Amino acid sequence: MSLHAEKIAQCDPIWSALREQAEELARSEAALASLTHATILQHDRLEDALSYLLASKIGGDGIAPMLAREVFEEVMKADPQIGAAVRADLSAVFERDPACHSYIQAFLFFKGFHSLQCHRIAHWLFANGRKPLAYLIQSRVSELFAVDIHPGARIGRGIFMDHATGVVIGETAVVDDDVSMLHGVTLGGTGKEEGDRHPKIRRGVLLGAGAKVLGNIEIGEYSRVASGSVVLKPVPAHCTVAGVPAKEIGCAGCDRPSQAMDQILRDSGFDI
Repeated sequence: MSLHAEKIAQCDPIWSALREQAEELARSEAALASLTHATILQHDRLEDALSYLLASKIGGDGIAPMLAREVFEEVMKADPQIGAAVRADLSAVFERDPACHSYIQAFLFFKGFHSLQCHRIAHWLFANGRKPLAYLIQSRVSELFAVDIHPGARIGRGIFMDHATGVVIGETAVVDDDVSMLHGVTLGGTGKEEGDRHPKIRRGVLLGAGAKVLGNIEIGEYSRVASGSVVLKPVPAHCTVAGVPAKEIGCAGCDRPSQAMDQILRDSGFDI
């Protein structure tokens, strides 16, 4: 590692840890040495490594991997907040997923993380007048990862999408910081409405597997939506809702449901 790269790593604990884990993986598993060097060790910054990794996945159908990489790098340089969100998302996966044992595991292999970072790029492009390219990235992510997030959706940082398969998020949806959601979650509309028509998910919410939240309604901060529920009405803060249609069945169970990932409704007989 160059002196410049070493100085950057010292000021960036997530990147430093990721590089250390990549070096260990390259030593311990020879079959993955080439992968770790290409995706992590040859780069000086997390943003550059992520651009390379995502472009290698997204590129090849409609946009060449090299061109995709240039676009991703361009966007991350234009908006440093994307890099900050990437680090918060990596931390969220590592801290909340008991199946995740290192940053490099999430970085290389978790499609929920990959889908979310591709969306961050697509959202910037969408907001800056490059909508066709944003739609292309959305389409590729949907084809590759079975995750469909409209590039217009606004998503905060520290987001954890566990498994992620089947997640659908509509154009005018808003997801605040520190939200966790499992596979099969839909943040959708209720029909053919135009304008602001999708849910607003506030900070710290936990959305269980298969939860459907429909319409321009708000899920209050630090609330829980039980697995398989269909939510058609606003949910107060610090509450748990369950059922079809969903009804309030009690408090959220803890102060930080999205971080605790506690999916047991102990007083109701339901699991979320």
